[in-house]
Amino acid sequence: MKKLLCAVLMASMMTTINVNAATADQNPFGLVYSNAITQNVAGKVNIHPVSYQVDGIRVAANVYTPANYDPKKSYPAIVVAHPNGGVKEQVAGLFAEKLAGMGYITIAADARYQGASGGLPRHTDKPANRIEDINGMVDYIRTYPGVNPEEIGALGVCGGGGYTLGAAQKDPRIKAVATISMFNSGRVRKNGFQDSQLDSIQQRLSQAAEARTLEKVGDIRYSGQMNITDEQAKKLPFALYRDGFFYYFRTHAHPNSTFLYTTSSLMDLMNWDVEDHMDMIHQPLLMIAGDVSDTRYMTDDAFKKATGTKEKEVFLVPGAQHIETYYVPKFVNQEADKLQEFFGKYLKK
Repeated sequence: MKKLLCAVLMASMMTTINVNAATADQNPFGLVYSNAITQNVAGKVNIHPVSYQVDGIRVAANVYTPANYDPKKSYPAIVVAHPNGGVKEQVAGLFAEKLAGMGYITIAADARYQGASGGLPRHTDKPANRIEDINGMVDYIRTYPGVNPEEIGALGVCGGGGYTLGAAQKDPRIKAVATISMFNSGRVRKNGFQDSQLDSIQQRLSQAAEARTLEKVGDIRYSGQMNITDEQAKKLPFALYRDGFFYYFRTHAHPNSTFLYTTSSLMDLMNWDVEDHMDMIHQPLLMIAGDVSDTRYMTDDAFKKATGTKEKEVFLVPGAQHIETYYVPKFVNQEADKLQEFFGKYLKK
Protein backbone atom coordinates (compact mmCIF):
# COMPACT_ATOMS: atom_id res chain seq x y z
CA MET A 1 0.00 0.00 0.00
CA LYS A 2 2.80 2.40 0.89
CA LYS A 3 4.46 1.69 -2.47
CA LEU A 4 1.19 2.42 -4.29
CA LEU A 5 0.72 5.71 -2.45
CA CYS A 6 4.27 6.82 -3.22
CA ALA A 7 3.74 5.94 -6.87
CA VAL A 8 0.68 8.16 -6.94
CA LEU A 9 2.24 11.10 -5.13
CA MET A 10 5.73 11.08 -6.65
CA ALA A 11 5.34 9.65 -10.15
CA SER A 12 7.08 11.52 -12.94
CA MET A 13 6.77 11.39 -16.71
CA MET A 14 3.57 9.38 -16.56
CA THR A 15 1.05 9.26 -19.38
CA THR A 16 -2.04 11.40 -18.90
CA ILE A 17 -5.14 9.25 -18.57
CA ASN A 18 -8.12 9.82 -20.80
CA VAL A 19 -10.64 12.02 -19.01
CA ASN A 20 -14.34 11.67 -19.73
CA ALA A 21 -15.37 15.19 -20.70
CA ALA A 22 -19.02 14.33 -21.34
CA THR A 23 -20.27 16.43 -18.44
CA ALA A 24 -18.26 19.47 -19.54
CA ASP A 25 -19.47 19.01 -23.11
CA GLN A 26 -23.09 19.11 -21.97
CA ASN A 27 -22.72 22.64 -20.54
CA PRO A 28 -22.14 25.55 -22.97
CA PHE A 29 -19.72 27.12 -20.50
CA GLY A 30 -17.95 23.84 -19.71
CA LEU A 31 -19.18 23.88 -16.11
CA VAL A 32 -19.22 20.50 -14.39
CA TYR A 33 -20.89 21.24 -11.05
CA SER A 34 -24.53 20.47 -10.31
CA ASN A 35 -27.26 22.93 -11.30
CA ALA A 36 -24.76 25.15 -13.12
CA ILE A 37 -25.80 28.03 -15.37
CA THR A 38 -26.58 26.84 -18.89
CA GLN A 39 -27.63 30.18 -20.37
CA ASN A 40 -27.71 33.83 -19.40
CA VAL A 41 -31.22 34.99 -18.53
CA ALA A 42 -32.23 38.57 -17.75
CA GLY A 43 -32.93 39.08 -14.07
CA LYS A 44 -30.89 36.06 -12.94
CA VAL A 45 -27.27 35.29 -12.08
CA ASN A 46 -25.26 35.44 -15.32
CA ILE A 47 -21.80 34.25 -16.33
CA HIS A 48 -19.33 36.21 -18.46
CA PRO A 49 -16.15 34.56 -19.82
CA VAL A 50 -13.33 37.13 -19.78
CA SER A 51 -9.59 37.24 -20.29
CA TYR A 52 -6.83 39.56 -19.13
CA GLN A 53 -3.09 39.43 -18.55
CA VAL A 54 -0.96 38.91 -15.47
CA ASP A 55 2.73 39.58 -16.05
CA GLY A 56 2.19 39.28 -19.80
CA ILE A 57 0.47 35.88 -19.64
CA ARG A 58 -3.18 35.45 -20.65
CA VAL A 59 -5.62 34.47 -17.90
CA ALA A 60 -8.96 32.81 -18.69
CA ALA A 61 -11.70 33.59 -16.18
CA ASN A 62 -15.43 33.62 -15.58
CA VAL A 63 -17.17 36.58 -13.97
CA TYR A 64 -20.54 35.93 -12.34
CA THR A 65 -22.95 38.84 -11.88
CA PRO A 66 -25.90 38.92 -9.45
CA ALA A 67 -29.56 38.81 -10.43
CA ASN A 68 -30.77 42.12 -11.87
CA TYR A 69 -27.16 43.30 -12.16
CA ASP A 70 -26.89 47.00 -12.95
CA PRO A 71 -23.36 48.24 -13.82
CA LYS A 72 -24.34 51.69 -12.56
CA LYS A 73 -24.87 50.36 -9.03
CA SER A 74 -22.22 49.47 -6.45
CA TYR A 75 -21.51 45.83 -5.57
CA PRO A 76 -19.00 44.06 -3.34
CA ALA A 77 -16.88 41.46 -5.13
CA ILE A 78 -15.18 38.18 -4.26
CA VAL A 79 -12.31 36.42 -6.03
CA VAL A 80 -12.38 32.61 -5.90
CA ALA A 81 -9.23 30.47 -6.26
CA HIS A 82 -9.46 26.84 -7.43
CA PRO A 83 -7.79 23.78 -5.86
CA ASN A 84 -4.51 22.22 -6.97
CA GLY A 85 -5.26 20.35 -10.17
CA GLY A 86 -8.63 22.03 -10.46
CA VAL A 87 -10.06 24.54 -12.92
CA LYS A 88 -12.58 27.34 -12.74
CA GLU A 89 -15.40 25.14 -14.05
CA GLN A 90 -15.40 22.89 -10.98
CA VAL A 91 -15.77 23.76 -7.29
CA ALA A 92 -14.42 27.32 -7.71
CA GLY A 93 -17.21 28.02 -10.20
CA LEU A 94 -19.78 26.43 -7.92
CA PHE A 95 -19.00 28.79 -5.06
CA ALA A 96 -18.53 31.78 -7.37
CA GLU A 97 -22.04 31.17 -8.68
CA LYS A 98 -23.49 30.70 -5.19
CA LEU A 99 -21.88 33.91 -3.96
CA ALA A 100 -23.21 35.78 -7.00
CA GLY A 101 -26.64 34.52 -5.95
CA MET A 102 -26.08 36.35 -2.65
CA GLY A 103 -25.47 39.65 -4.41
CA TYR A 104 -21.71 39.64 -5.03
CA ILE A 105 -19.86 40.05 -8.31
CA THR A 106 -17.45 37.12 -8.36
CA ILE A 107 -14.60 35.86 -10.47
CA ALA A 108 -13.07 32.40 -10.83
CA ALA A 109 -9.92 32.17 -12.95
CA ASP A 110 -7.64 29.39 -14.13
CA ALA A 111 -4.17 29.75 -12.70
CA ARG A 112 -1.54 30.63 -15.27
CA TYR A 113 0.23 27.61 -16.75
CA GLN A 114 -2.94 25.61 -16.04
CA GLY A 115 -6.46 25.15 -17.39
CA ALA A 116 -7.39 27.48 -20.25
CA SER A 117 -4.86 30.14 -19.20
CA GLY A 118 -1.51 30.62 -20.93
CA GLY A 119 2.00 29.96 -19.73
CA LEU A 120 4.80 27.48 -20.45
CA PRO A 121 5.86 24.93 -19.36
CA ARG A 122 2.33 23.65 -18.84
CA HIS A 123 1.35 22.62 -15.30
CA THR A 124 4.01 24.75 -13.64
CA ASP A 125 2.82 25.13 -10.04
CA LYS A 126 4.86 27.66 -8.09
CA PRO A 127 3.51 29.47 -5.02
CA ALA A 128 4.65 32.90 -6.20
CA ASN A 129 2.73 32.42 -9.46
CA ARG A 130 -0.43 31.18 -7.77
CA ILE A 131 -0.40 34.03 -5.27
CA GLU A 132 0.15 36.58 -8.04
CA ASP A 133 -2.79 35.02 -9.92
CA ILE A 134 -5.04 35.87 -6.97
CA ASN A 135 -3.64 39.39 -6.68
CA GLY A 136 -4.26 39.62 -10.44
CA MET A 137 -7.90 38.64 -9.99
CA VAL A 138 -8.17 41.50 -7.50
CA ASP A 139 -6.59 43.86 -10.05
CA TYR A 140 -9.12 42.84 -12.68
CA ILE A 141 -12.31 42.73 -10.64
CA ARG A 142 -11.67 46.12 -9.01
CA THR A 143 -12.20 47.73 -12.42
CA TYR A 144 -15.23 45.66 -13.44
CA PRO A 145 -18.36 47.80 -13.99
CA GLY A 146 -20.32 48.11 -10.77
CA VAL A 147 -17.65 46.78 -8.40
CA ASN A 148 -16.88 48.81 -5.29
CA PRO A 149 -13.06 48.57 -5.13
CA GLU A 150 -13.18 49.04 -1.36
CA GLU A 151 -15.28 45.90 -0.88
CA ILE A 152 -13.21 43.01 -2.22
CA GLY A 153 -13.17 39.62 -0.53
CA ALA A 154 -11.32 36.40 -1.31
CA LEU A 155 -12.24 32.73 -1.10
CA GLY A 156 -9.84 29.87 -1.78
CA VAL A 157 -10.53 26.15 -1.94
CA CYS A 158 -7.91 23.46 -1.12
CA GLY A 159 -4.55 24.56 -2.58
CA GLY A 160 -6.26 27.75 -3.72
CA GLY A 161 -7.07 28.31 -0.05
CA GLY A 162 -3.42 28.20 0.95
CA TYR A 163 -2.49 30.55 -1.85
CA THR A 164 -5.39 32.86 -1.00
CA LEU A 165 -4.01 33.17 2.52
CA GLY A 166 -0.64 33.97 0.95
CA ALA A 167 -2.25 36.67 -1.23
CA ALA A 168 -4.13 38.20 1.70
CA GLN A 169 -0.92 38.36 3.73
CA LYS A 170 0.47 41.00 1.36
CA ASP A 171 -2.65 42.56 -0.19
CA PRO A 172 -4.74 44.83 2.08
CA ARG A 173 -7.11 45.43 -0.85
CA ILE A 174 -8.59 42.09 0.23
CA LYS A 175 -10.92 43.11 3.05
CA ALA A 176 -12.07 39.66 4.19
CA VAL A 177 -10.61 36.21 3.48
CA ALA A 178 -12.13 32.73 3.66
CA THR A 179 -10.91 29.22 2.88
CA ILE A 180 -12.58 25.85 2.37
CA SER A 181 -10.55 22.70 3.11
CA MET A 182 -7.31 24.69 3.02
CA PHE A 183 -4.34 22.72 1.67
CA ASN A 184 -0.87 23.99 2.55
CA SER A 185 0.87 22.94 -0.68
CA GLY A 186 4.39 23.82 0.43
CA ARG A 187 4.18 21.86 3.67
CA VAL A 188 2.80 18.77 1.93
CA ARG A 189 5.26 18.87 -0.97
CA LYS A 190 8.14 19.15 1.52
CA ASN A 191 7.02 16.96 4.42
CA GLY A 192 4.63 14.62 2.65
CA PHE A 193 0.95 14.24 3.41
CA GLN A 194 0.42 14.24 7.17
CA ASP A 195 4.19 14.81 7.48
CA SER A 196 4.87 11.24 6.31
CA GLN A 197 7.96 11.85 4.12
CA LEU A 198 10.30 13.80 6.38
CA ASP A 199 13.12 11.34 5.73
CA SER A 200 13.20 11.95 1.97
CA ILE A 201 13.18 15.74 1.70
CA GLN A 202 16.71 16.08 0.34
CA GLN A 203 16.24 13.19 -2.08
CA ARG A 204 13.14 14.81 -3.55
CA LEU A 205 14.83 18.20 -3.71
CA SER A 206 17.65 16.62 -5.68
CA GLN A 207 15.14 15.11 -8.12
CA ALA A 208 13.49 18.51 -8.54
CA ALA A 209 16.83 20.20 -9.18
CA GLU A 210 17.72 17.56 -11.78
CA ALA A 211 14.34 18.11 -13.44
CA ARG A 212 15.08 21.83 -13.63
CA THR A 213 18.38 21.08 -15.34
CA LEU A 214 16.64 18.87 -17.89
CA GLU A 215 14.07 21.58 -18.61
CA LYS A 216 16.86 23.74 -20.01
CA VAL A 217 17.20 21.27 -22.87
CA GLY A 218 13.46 20.88 -23.38
CA ASP A 219 12.93 17.71 -21.33
CA ILE A 220 9.97 18.52 -19.07
CA ARG A 221 9.46 16.11 -16.17
CA TYR A 222 6.12 15.83 -14.38
CA SER A 223 4.90 14.56 -11.02
CA GLY A 224 1.49 13.92 -9.54
CA GLN A 225 -0.36 11.99 -12.24
CA MET A 226 -2.89 9.56 -10.74
CA ASN A 227 -2.59 6.99 -13.52
CA ILE A 228 -4.33 4.20 -11.62
CA THR A 229 -7.49 2.10 -11.91
CA ASP A 230 -10.73 2.65 -10.02
CA GLU A 231 -10.00 -0.41 -7.89
CA GLN A 232 -6.53 0.87 -7.01
CA ALA A 233 -7.98 4.27 -6.14
CA LYS A 234 -10.46 2.68 -3.72
CA LYS A 235 -7.55 1.12 -1.82
CA LEU A 236 -5.59 4.35 -1.29
CA PRO A 237 -5.06 4.93 2.45
CA PHE A 238 -6.15 8.60 2.53
CA ALA A 239 -9.67 9.85 1.80
CA LEU A 240 -8.21 12.96 0.15
CA TYR A 241 -6.66 10.92 -2.65
CA ARG A 242 -9.40 8.28 -2.86
CA ASP A 243 -12.16 10.86 -3.14
CA GLY A 244 -10.01 13.19 -5.23
CA PHE A 245 -9.48 10.54 -7.89
CA PHE A 246 -13.19 10.00 -8.39
CA TYR A 247 -14.06 13.72 -8.20
CA TYR A 248 -11.47 14.86 -10.74
CA PHE A 249 -11.45 11.88 -13.08
CA ARG A 250 -14.99 10.53 -12.86
CA THR A 251 -17.86 12.51 -11.33
CA HIS A 252 -16.60 16.07 -12.02
CA ALA A 253 -14.03 15.47 -14.73
CA HIS A 254 -12.98 18.36 -16.96
CA PRO A 255 -10.52 18.05 -19.87
CA ASN A 256 -8.41 20.93 -18.50
CA SER A 257 -8.14 19.46 -15.01
CA THR A 258 -5.14 17.33 -14.04
CA PHE A 259 -3.03 16.58 -10.96
CA LEU A 260 0.14 17.06 -13.01
CA TYR A 261 2.77 19.57 -11.94
CA THR A 262 6.30 20.05 -13.20
CA THR A 263 8.76 18.22 -10.99
CA SER A 264 10.98 21.30 -10.99
CA SER A 265 8.16 23.21 -9.26
CA LEU A 266 9.06 21.30 -6.10
CA MET A 267 12.11 23.51 -5.67
CA ASP A 268 9.77 26.44 -5.05
CA LEU A 269 6.97 24.50 -3.37
CA MET A 270 9.25 22.89 -0.79
CA ASN A 271 10.69 26.29 0.09
CA TRP A 272 7.28 27.85 0.90
CA ASP A 273 4.89 27.40 3.81
CA VAL A 274 1.77 29.52 4.26
CA GLU A 275 2.13 29.20 8.03
CA ASP A 276 5.34 31.24 7.99
CA HIS A 277 3.52 34.56 7.63
CA MET A 278 0.02 33.91 8.97
CA ASP A 279 0.55 36.76 11.45
CA MET A 280 0.48 39.11 8.43
CA ILE A 281 -3.24 38.51 7.97
CA HIS A 282 -5.04 41.44 9.55
CA GLN A 283 -8.34 40.96 7.73
CA PRO A 284 -11.31 39.06 9.15
CA LEU A 285 -10.62 35.36 8.56
CA LEU A 286 -12.92 32.36 8.15
CA MET A 287 -11.50 28.87 7.68
CA ILE A 288 -13.94 26.07 6.83
CA ALA A 289 -13.02 22.38 7.04
CA GLY A 290 -14.68 19.01 7.41
CA ASP A 291 -14.44 17.91 11.02
CA VAL A 292 -13.32 14.39 10.01
CA SER A 293 -11.20 15.47 7.04
CA ASP A 294 -7.68 14.06 6.88
CA THR A 295 -6.49 17.53 5.81
CA ARG A 296 -8.02 19.34 8.80
CA TYR A 297 -4.62 19.56 10.53
CA MET A 298 -3.53 22.16 7.96
CA THR A 299 -6.46 24.44 8.78
CA ASP A 300 -5.96 23.98 12.52
CA ASP A 301 -2.22 24.71 12.42
CA ALA A 302 -2.47 27.76 10.14
CA PHE A 303 -5.38 29.19 12.12
CA LYS A 304 -3.39 29.10 15.37
CA LYS A 305 -0.72 31.28 13.78
CA ALA A 306 -3.16 33.92 12.51
CA THR A 307 -2.34 36.21 15.43
CA GLY A 308 -2.71 39.46 13.48
CA THR A 309 -6.51 39.44 13.43
CA LYS A 310 -9.03 39.19 16.25
CA GLU A 311 -11.89 38.58 13.84
CA LYS A 312 -11.27 34.95 13.01
CA GLU A 313 -13.20 31.70 13.13
CA VAL A 314 -12.89 28.04 12.21
CA PHE A 315 -16.15 26.50 11.00
CA LEU A 316 -16.20 22.70 11.03
CA VAL A 317 -18.64 20.86 8.78
CA PRO A 318 -19.89 17.78 10.67
CA GLY A 319 -19.10 14.48 8.97
CA ALA A 320 -17.39 16.00 5.91
CA GLN A 321 -14.21 14.75 4.28
CA HIS A 322 -12.02 17.13 2.24
CA ILE A 323 -13.37 16.44 -1.26
CA GLU A 324 -16.94 16.13 0.02
CA THR A 325 -16.89 19.83 0.91
CA TYR A 326 -16.65 20.50 -2.85
CA TYR A 327 -19.92 19.03 -4.00
CA VAL A 328 -22.08 17.13 -1.46
CA PRO A 329 -25.25 19.28 -1.25
CA LYS A 330 -25.78 19.12 2.53
CA PHE A 331 -22.16 20.18 3.12
CA VAL A 332 -22.05 22.81 0.36
CA ASN A 333 -25.24 24.39 1.69
CA GLN A 334 -23.78 24.69 5.20
CA GLU A 335 -20.62 26.24 3.80
CA ALA A 336 -22.57 28.67 1.62
CA ASP A 337 -24.68 29.78 4.59
CA LYS A 338 -21.53 30.39 6.64
CA LEU A 339 -19.90 32.34 3.81
CA GLN A 340 -23.03 34.46 3.46
CA GLU A 341 -22.90 35.25 7.18
CA PHE A 342 -19.17 36.00 7.11
CA PHE A 343 -18.97 38.16 4.01
CA GLY A 344 -22.27 39.82 4.93
CA LYS A 345 -20.74 40.92 8.23
CA TYR A 346 -17.28 41.96 7.12
CA LEU A 347 -17.57 42.86 3.44
CA LYS A 348 -21.03 43.77 2.20
CA LYS A 349 -22.33 47.08 3.51
